[in-house]
Amino acid sequence: MTRSAAPKPARLALADGTIYRGMAHGAESVATGELCFNTSMSGYQEILSDPSYAGQIVTMTYTQIGNVGANPEDDEAARPFLRGFVVKELFEPPSNWRSRETLPAFLARHGIPAISGLDTRALVRRIRDGGFQNGTLSTDPALQDESELVDRARGARPLEEQDLVAEVTCEKPYAWSEGGWSGIDGQLPAKARPEPRLRVVAMDFGVKRNILRLLVDHGFDVTVVPATTTAEEVRALSPDAVFLSNGPGDPAAVRGVREPVRELSRELPMFGICLGHQILGLALGGTTRKLKFGHHGGNQPGMDLATGKVSICAENHGYAVEAASLDAAGEPVEVTHKNLNDDTVEGLAHRERPLFSVQYHPEASPGPHDVRYFFERFREMTLRHKAGETVSGAQIAREG
Repeated sequence: MTRSAAPKPARLALADGTIYRGMAHGAESVATGELCFNTSMSGYQEILSDPSYAGQIVTMTYTQIGNVGANPEDDEAARPFLRGFVVKELFEPPSNWRSRETLPAFLARHGIPAISGLDTRALVRRIRDGGFQNGTLSTDPALQDESELVDRARGARPLEEQDLVAEVTCEKPYAWSEGGWSGIDGQLPAKARPEPRLRVVAMDFGVKRNILRLLVDHGFDVTVVPATTTAEEVRALSPDAVFLSNGPGDPAAVRGVREPVRELSRELPMFGICLGHQILGLALGGTTRKLKFGHHGGNQPGMDLATGKVSICAENHGYAVEAASLDAAGEPVEVTHKNLNDDTVEGLAHRERPLFSVQYHPEASPGPHDVRYFFERFREMTLRHKAGETVSGAQIAREG
C-alpha cells in the first residue's frame, strides 16, 4: 500500500465505550452516525454514493478497498450522504483504466472522513453480536480525545428519530432519460428500448441512478418527484404507473408520504424497492420493525415463494415489514419473497390491485443481477392495466 502523504491518526469511538485507532483518510472532520457493515466484495463507490446510507458510518468487511479508484459514471447520486467510512486497508494509487481520482480524493472532495488500519473483523463482530449502535469517527488531529468522542456517540440522535428522506430527496421534479451503460463506443451492440413507451412517476426517497436507468431500459419515460409530492400533483403528470424508490433510515419516521402512496395505490400500478417496499407496507396498514444489525451486502439469499427460486441478492436496509401486521390490517396482501437467513419479508404483492414491492435491490450495480426480472414484471403489469385488464401484483408474481 502506498499513500500520498504521511498518515495522520484517526479514532472511531462507539457508544458502548469501545475505541478503535487507525489512520485518517478523506476529509479532516468529525462525524457521528449509526454503525453498519457491508459484506460486498466489489462496488465500494456505488455503496459510498447510495443515499440509503444517509446517517450511517459504513464498515466494509472486504479488506482491500480503493484499488479501482473512483469515476463519475459509477456514482449512484450527485453526492454521498453517509457520515463516515471504515476499511481495513485503503489502497492508492488505483489501478483501473476507468479511474478519474483516488478514493481518498473522492472522500475528501465530498467531505467524508474515513479510517483504515483497524481490526474490522472485531468491529463487525461487535455490531453483529450487539446490534446497531452509534459511533463517532474523527480524522481531525485537534479532536482525538477518546472520552469526548464516546460522549458524542452516546449523545447522538438514534436513526429512528430522524426523517433522513428529507435530506436526500430531490428539491423539484425532473425528467430522467439516461439508460444503462453499454460499454465504450463500438464495444457492445445498442439495445432497442421496448415500445410502447410508458410514463412512470418515481417518488424519490433517495433513489439510486441505476434504478432510473433500468426503468428507461424497460420502456418507461421517467419523471422523478420529491418524496412529499401529493397525489394530486402526481395525477397531474398523467402517469401510467408509480415507482417508490429506495432510501435511508426508519420508514416510520418519514413524514408526508403514506397518504399519497395510499391514495395512488388505489388508482395506478405501483412498484417499490427497499424503503419504497416498506412505505408501501405502511400505506397498506402494516408496521415495520428494526432489525438487529440489518442486511447490507451483495450476497443475501432471497427466495421467490411462487417459484421456489433462490437468488443471490444485494440488500441495504435496517428495517423489515411485519407480515402479521398486514393480515391484521385486512388488506389482501401476500408475502412473495423471503430472506432465507432470517425469514424476514422480502417481497409483497396485492391480490386485487396492481401493486408489488421487493425489499432487496434488483438494480444492483455492479451486481448481482439475479432479480432484474422485477422491472420486466413492472412493465408487464403496467401494460396490462393500461389496456384495461384487471391485473394484480399477486397474479404477476405467480405468472413469473
